[in-house]
Amino acid sequence: MGNQVEKLTHLNYKEVPTTDPTGMDRDEGPRIGVSYIFSNDDDDVEPQQDSVVSGLGGEQPVSQPYDPRLHEVECSVYYRDECIYQKSFSGDTVLPDEVGGGDHLATYTPENLLNRCKAGDLVEFVCQAQYPHWVVYVGDFQVVHLHRLEVVNSFLTDASQGRRGRIANQLYHYKALSPATVVRNALDQVGCKDQDLSWRNSECFAAWCRYGKREFKIGGELRIGKQPYRLQIHLGDKRSHTLEFQSLEDLIMEKRRNDQIGRTAVIQELSSHLQAADAEEDETDNKGPGARTAAE
Repeated sequence: MGNQVEKLTHLNYKEVPTTDPTGMDRDEGPRIGVSYIFSNDDDDVEPQQDSVVSGLGGEQPVSQPYDPRLHEVECSVYYRDECIYQKSFSGDTVLPDEVGGGDHLATYTPENLLNRCKAGDLVEFVCQAQYPHWVVYVGDFQVVHLHRLEVVNSFLTDASQGRRGRIANQLYHYKALSPATVVRNALDQVGCKDQDLSWRNSECFAAWCRYGKREFKIGGELRIGKQPYRLQIHLGDKRSHTLEFQSLEDLIMEKRRNDQIGRTAVIQELSSHLQAADAEEDETDNKGPGARTAAE
């Protein structure tokens, strides 16, 4: 295996234990999330300005521009009862030079971001069918980020790989360190690579630089069987689905996987799981108590 980071195969939703067969928020307890032991998000796939969608009936593929509202998964993250992260387009307004929402979820071209970033800001680059890539803006058009298992210093436009981006300071609700400290945290890690890394992906690294919390580091929290973190996935129509995790880094890996496969795929995946759970529940109910006892 060498210095490569092993990637575990992700269980689909049907294979993950659940205490809520319906999957909806009915105060019956959330499902248990997947635990990631080794992982490395594929942050380094080739950039795609537009995704290609196959047409029906043999038609030529059509180009579909990236739209955060269509492709991104709205969600909230809780540590026990405290909301520590939230992505929601509700109430956003769209300005003329913005795409996919206003305020903190608006996306911009890399060149436009250069006029908006300040030292210590976090930037999230997004694109359909790719993991989001996070960087720390350190000033002078430069960023520090985790790229190909190494912390590197790059120009913002190079780090973007042509993707649109947003300033991501408001997604996490932790209190930020001073801009000077954020920049120093990032620059001090330049050159760190392979097995010396303490972060599993670019988001964990960037968030650690800004907030300084060990929860973003590999093994930063003990796994003692409790599930203090909850990922609430918003499905629309006031519906949601909740997963539980032992650690923040595990939860971030699942959140990023959802961002990579996209909103439509997440809803389809959950719908498939929920329908299967409902069918199993109906079959058990139809057998009646005597039948269940006999089966046992």
